[in-house]
Amino acid sequence: MTRDRADTPTADGRLTLDKAAHENFPVAPFFLPRAWRDDLMAVYGYARLVDDIGDGDLAPGGADAALLGLDPAAADDRTAMLDALEADLHRAFDGTPGHPLLLALQPVLRRHRLTPEPFLGLLQANRQDQVVRRYATYADLLAYCELSANPVGRLVLAITGTSTPERVRRSDAVCTGLQIVEHLQDVAEDLRRDRIYLPAEDMRRFHVGEADLAAPSANASVRALVAFEAQRARDLLAEGGPLVRSVHGRLGLLLAGFVAGGRAAVDAVAAAHYDVLPGPPKPTAARLLRHVGATLRRKE
Repeated sequence: MTRDRADTPTADGRLTLDKAAHENFPVAPFFLPRAWRDDLMAVYGYARLVDDIGDGDLAPGGADAALLGLDPAAADDRTAMLDALEADLHRAFDGTPGHPLLLALQPVLRRHRLTPEPFLGLLQANRQDQVVRRYATYADLLAYCELSANPVGRLVLAITGTSTPERVRRSDAVCTGLQIVEHLQDVAEDLRRDRIYLPAEDMRRFHVGEADLAAPSANASVRALVAFEAQRARDLLAEGGPLVRSVHGRLGLLLAGFVAGGRAAVDAVAAAHYDVLPGPPKPTAARLLRHVGATLRRKE
């Protein structure tokens, strides 16, 4: 199949795509068909750009702002940048976008007849990050994950032509579990951004205050809280596990990588005795591979 020129991001989007190597799970591993890899990386590029804007992690110089039609000085205005990215997203659906990562995404939208909703959900999650710094309840956090994480899994199913209501439900569980364990890994970093993704109701239950999260290492109460949330992530990954065996071939291996990445990350948190404050506990490659094998063998 002949690929459009827009399928290949220019150097302007390369730094964003390079961040795929640091994720807990493989974004577009080598064993997938080339067309799937390219399309998944285009979706990843968009999702990563949204997060980088929302977190203020764009490359210096304002190039991304200029590509989105703004003055480079506007690069630090996250709300304006997210609004400009949304406008460019709509151009990707019905015109010519300006950012190379949106140009790379455009043929993916057409090939798979994707809708704007999952892409807009990711934008809305990052808008929420600009104004919501704390979450009162676990239900509130789940509603945030519905915007920040679940759209990615739904896009994977859409791109691979395997979306069904039951698979979407299982995928949502996996994606939310992955988001929760990522929040646990990044407690200290998020706090430096003045964000806490540990539900306030749980912090009260375990007698954890914000000052406890700012300490160099976790006390017993913080460790108990992190262990409680880690079990929630485990349960969600278990709920989503049957998704892997509902598909066949290389797609099953990809989905096993997602589930295994979450399980390995939870194991890394546990191996650190739930002390996530010195820095994010990261799974080893060997631990990830063991979990891939175990996930493929599971019968649940």
